Amino acid sequence: MITVSNLTIQFGKRVLYKDVNLKFNHGNIYGIIGANGAGKSTLLKAISGELEPNKGTVELGPGERLSVLEQDHFKYDAFNVLDTVLMGHEPLWKNMKEREALYAKAEMTEEDGNRAADLELKFAEMNGWEAESEAAQLLQNLGIKEEMHSRQMADISNNEKVRVILAKALFGHPENLLLDEPTNDLDLDSVQWLEEYLGNVEQTVLVVSHDRHFLDAVSTQTVDIDFGKVTVFSGNYTFWYESSQLALRQAQNQKMKADEKRKQLEEFIRRFSANVAKSRQTTSRKKMLDRLNVEEIRPSSRKYPGIIFQMDREPGNQILEVEGLKAVDNDGNILFDNVNFTIEKGQKVVFLSRNPKAMTAFFEIINGNQEAAAGTYKWGVTITTAYLPLDNSTFFDNEQNLVEWLGQYGPGNDVVMKGFLGRMLFSGEEVLKKVNVLSGGEKMRCMIARMQLQNANCLILDTPTNHLDLESIQAFNNNLMSFKGNILFASHDHEFIQTVANRMIELTPSGTIDKLMQYDEYIYDEEIKAQKDKMYN
Repeated sequence: MITVSNLTIQFGKRVLYKDVNLKFNHGNIYGIIGANGAGKSTLLKAISGELEPNKGTVELGPGERLSVLEQDHFKYDAFNVLDTVLMGHEPLWKNMKEREALYAKAEMTEEDGNRAADLELKFAEMNGWEAESEAAQLLQNLGIKEEMHSRQMADISNNEKVRVILAKALFGHPENLLLDEPTNDLDLDSVQWLEEYLGNVEQTVLVVSHDRHFLDAVSTQTVDIDFGKVTVFSGNYTFWYESSQLALRQAQNQKMKADEKRKQLEEFIRRFSANVAKSRQTTSRKKMLDRLNVEEIRPSSRKYPGIIFQMDREPGNQILEVEGLKAVDNDGNILFDNVNFTIEKGQKVVFLSRNPKAMTAFFEIINGNQEAAAGTYKWGVTITTAYLPLDNSTFFDNEQNLVEWLGQYGPGNDVVMKGFLGRMLFSGEEVLKKVNVLSGGEKMRCMIARMQLQNANCLILDTPTNHLDLESIQAFNNNLMSFKGNILFASHDHEFIQTVANRMIELTPSGTIDKLMQYDEYIYDEEIKAQKDKMYN
């Protein structure tokens, strides 16, 4: 349990929130949402003690531990992988190190012997004898194979470090757990495992994430930071989003009477509750909607970008043909081979692989930016493409302002460019900002504006939700669902894939798995799982 009393945080004259009083209870998972800069990560830092609040206190239950998913991926480079995970249970780790030091002595005094006996007793009480096997199992579940457990953290990739540090946060079942963007750099299998893991814990968990499916799958409560306040209500992200949109429509309808509003809101809660009860992501033990009430539903102050993709021409029947395509990485490892398929009109295809480099290589090849190791591809004569690459850094390596930068990519004067930038929430003097100082999220919004100018009938998107906030992801997602052309994309966002894609193509070193089905069907199909294991090994 975590109790926050009279918490106030401000930076200079800017007050994020003040007089916050909250109690985070055992057994609940709280999804923390808010616009960029609202103070989501700041709240976690204040609770963990990393940041001292201007006023107020944070208290844990008596004798409880707090574990935090750390953001410094290089902090443990001097340690091996397994030890890094064990360090997640600090009292146990200190006990182990002290025991080792005592037993390493050439001769032990009587005092040493008594101390060793005390340490052994506490070691057993903390489940120390099973600690290494539990840590190893966590690593295995997150895709870190046993042969890596003795390697130095400095010698593994950043994606692997992220998983080790996540295992460290989870290790030892701390009573309180703070997770800031836990799905970053995880593959879809690892995210799925984490969803299932958190769905069965009885801890107090606070989560900040831009992954809507993940928030929906694990959250029993939502913490909304808005209007300078921190409010907790029952329900997950989807409930918050749909209810806030409903409340906004009601607020805009000046003629609607109070009793009519209430009836509409109560009907919304009833329908949503029924849908959640049927959801495969919701565990029966978590009654996340048991305390919903009409008073919790209100409009949000969030702003959503206007993402609207239009086509200059209707695509013909021939979209893309791929024959015998192969790609290798710089070390000569096969990313994919023997790739053969034909994309048909209206298809929205997600490309999957256990190696994310495979999708990027494929997109770079079909956009003419990289040579294939073998094979061919052919676009239909009516097809025009707009590409959102994974790495956009070269686009912004100049001194242009936003208006000048966007003006390179489409017809129209400065007024037109400002209009497109305005849709993407760049207003006033912001449009004169130099592009080389933009944040990751701002660059992505610029790249999306660039794509909109192209009016293409086939969109190619390599991990399009990277760096975007929830509002931008939601707007992007909504428009792609209604887009009439073709979409070829890769993503780590479960909800994005499930709601946009109608075809799955998995790229493996020995061919493709190609299915016309929904993503949820694909990932839970046992025959497909067996086929994937065979094709990757």
